[in-house]
Amino acid sequence: MRTQLIGFVSALSIAIFGFTTSIDTPNLDNSTLRGKNFNNVTLELSLKPFKKNDKAYIQQVATELFTQWASLLRHTDTVSVMMWTSDGSEILDYTGKMNQPLEWAKYMGNPNTDHEVGSGPADLSLHQRALVYMDNPPAYNYGDLKFIVQALKEAGQRITGKPVRVGATFDPGPEFAKSDFKYKKHTEILGGNAMGHKTMVSCYATLNADSQPYAGFPKGIPANTPFGTFLGRQSQHFLTDIGYDFIWLSNGFGFGVEGWSSTGAIFNGKEFAAEKLANTRELIADFWNRFRKECPDFQIQTRGTNLSAGADLARDGVDLKQIYGGKYNMLPPPNSPWAALDGDFGLEMVGYMSRMAELPDERYLFRYYTHDPWWVNSPWLDRYGQEPHDIYLPMAVSRINAKGEIKLPTHLNFLTADNTYGEMPAQVPDEVTPHILKARYDSPTAPGPLVWVYPFEEYHTWAYKDGKRLPEIYYGDWLIRQAINNGFPLNTIISTNSFQKVVTSKPTFFNESTLVSIVPDAGSSLEKSLIDFVQNGGKLLVYGPADHAGQAFLNLLNLQNGSALEGDFQVNSRITFDRLTKAYPTKITHQALFSGGGVATSVKDKADKSTNVLATMKQGSNSRDVVWTRSKPEWKGGKVAYVRGTNSSKFTGGKLLTPDNPDELFTGPLLMRYVLNEFGLDYRIDKRNPSVKNPVLTISRGSNGFFFSGYCPNTTITHRFKMPQGAPILTGYETELADGYSVYNLPKAWHRESRFFVDQKEGMISCQEMTSGVQHINRCVKLTGLKNATVRIYPDEGITEKGLNVYANTGYPWGKKPQAVFKAGDKKFGNHYVVENATGDLVVFW
Repeated sequence: MRTQLIGFVSALSIAIFGFTTSIDTPNLDNSTLRGKNFNNVTLELSLKPFKKNDKAYIQQVATELFTQWASLLRHTDTVSVMMWTSDGSEILDYTGKMNQPLEWAKYMGNPNTDHEVGSGPADLSLHQRALVYMDNPPAYNYGDLKFIVQALKEAGQRITGKPVRVGATFDPGPEFAKSDFKYKKHTEILGGNAMGHKTMVSCYATLNADSQPYAGFPKGIPANTPFGTFLGRQSQHFLTDIGYDFIWLSNGFGFGVEGWSSTGAIFNGKEFAAEKLANTRELIADFWNRFRKECPDFQIQTRGTNLSAGADLARDGVDLKQIYGGKYNMLPPPNSPWAALDGDFGLEMVGYMSRMAELPDERYLFRYYTHDPWWVNSPWLDRYGQEPHDIYLPMAVSRINAKGEIKLPTHLNFLTADNTYGEMPAQVPDEVTPHILKARYDSPTAPGPLVWVYPFEEYHTWAYKDGKRLPEIYYGDWLIRQAINNGFPLNTIISTNSFQKVVTSKPTFFNESTLVSIVPDAGSSLEKSLIDFVQNGGKLLVYGPADHAGQAFLNLLNLQNGSALEGDFQVNSRITFDRLTKAYPTKITHQALFSGGGVATSVKDKADKSTNVLATMKQGSNSRDVVWTRSKPEWKGGKVAYVRGTNSSKFTGGKLLTPDNPDELFTGPLLMRYVLNEFGLDYRIDKRNPSVKNPVLTISRGSNGFFFSGYCPNTTITHRFKMPQGAPILTGYETELADGYSVYNLPKAWHRESRFFVDQKEGMISCQEMTSGVQHINRCVKLTGLKNATVRIYPDEGITEKGLNVYANTGYPWGKKPQAVFKAGDKKFGNHYVVENATGDLVVFW
């Protein structure tokens, strides 16, 4: 039921809150999110809810905004409102006069097309012609905008009791509002093609002469004025005069020219122009420096691109290291909202993680797509279908800093609080808030089972050394994108630099994780760290070409490089694949341009008993080894797996790389998930045929528990799980064990905790939360259906053997029978306790 509880003037909220009083709620629990409060929560908002230019009405809208989100806002230190007033042209056009008419985003669709607003044939789409969002929308000037900003600050502070900040936005594109400045007066600043040929403002453009006075240029714009200078000076005047506190640069602005495309200034889909890198980097840096010279103190927040750090660097010359190191007082880009549009959660996750591997400081943000105030969609209600997968998947992500600390997003944004019609349905915050808070309660406190050691430093070094490895930089993130889209459960990231520091200061920090890394460069400190890690008992999954590997790492892998091959191959594998009614094809296409070069790898010493070849690719009489593992007795249990990796996607002229047809060609990144079985982490699915989309999975560690979150594009599939500790048992569900796997049929979006792992071949097991009826007990969980099972129990952090109670085959009141025998488990599986030969029921509480 989608009751539109649209309430900017709800009688109830007015009766409760009025406009001069605040909620006087005592803070009964200062640790409401167990120490995981946000530093800031931002409600993004257009002017559309302010349907009347009336001061009392404006105050009522502001009151309702904060009222709707109050249950979430109690969990933050600061509250912000980010205003989508126009398209940023309100900054460009500003003359410094409060009575200047304001062109604002009163449209649905694109108002900067060949068709005037409201004109043209009825069958035109909103991308071809815009409409006004209501009859006779109000007129506003800059003085009115200043009043709205102040009204938001006053209402927010009154209702939440928190500091309230308000930010402005600048968008480089044609969406949101009419812009004569961009599309009539100064078309010379257009460069990107994201929404048609030359539709996006280039951050490193220069302006032609303009005699019109502006706030920062009262005598007009001199010829060849850098756009960064103009925007910075105009922003300083606009933000100061209107009362703003920060500015948001949207849709990739400041991060190259092409924010949405897999091509850009460096890569055209056919070749990489490395010779353009140095100049492109200089131009982007020049924009940031010029903007900051003119607007030195206001915080900058950024949208970034829809891609990843590596892909942006290789295709569009975006030097994220330089931008982050510029000390611009900026927040890094969040996750892209495009996953809601195209279902490409792998790209969202890779972009999010790669850009947080290194940061300007410890701050970063998560952004969630609730409404779209321009394009007649409300993702929570329609694109997501009220399913929270785009909450639980990215909120399972964490970064590890150089001190070995797990760092969560400090900022939370909602795009937006209002919809295209200026409505603010209370249904949306009411339904979204519980999932946001649940994900935050369950957020990571330790590294996940997989940790991506991201080559942030290496990619930037390679790019600007000679540019020859741009295809390898480009390929790496696309491979991981495809792997995640096919069920590879990756959601923890650390940079290569930070990894080396952590593994030195905390040698056991990654004992429960498998590291995921590129092949390190010959003689590098990363090479030594990874070799030492494996030879001292660590688990490592290496991906990508080995053309620049040193002899020491080649010896570790038992790898040799031959001539590079590309084109069509036959895949031969000893790996057990997913169960399909119609099998995956055995043909695979490896394009060197999109896969970091040709396939050149093979095992050097075929007789080595410590090497286990799992997959090869054959082309005529030529064969290349593409997946194998190696583990030697003297490595203390250490193991390394190597996956050469085929991207299995290519540029076909659209925005993103297009995956190969899975009915015709084998999807190479599947091998990343399959090889995890060699480390004891086995996730497989049953489905009808290769074209049925695979699920996306994350596994995070929180308070010593395991949290599984997933998205099933197709809910007809069956999931099979097995981990080194046994079959994970999801709390609240039943499972039919099969050959030691826990088997589940799961909904579109799901998020479940596992505190129990069972080693048992067959049988139906149920895991249910119980009421203990015992004083000072926080959790009580019951397992049923055990048959001579080994059960591993993972209580909350800090729970010792004295605080754990385990009863077998008994009921309340507990204690009628002695406790079941349990013991501390093997430390290689982390902090847990083991019950052996369990049959029937177990009740566990702590």
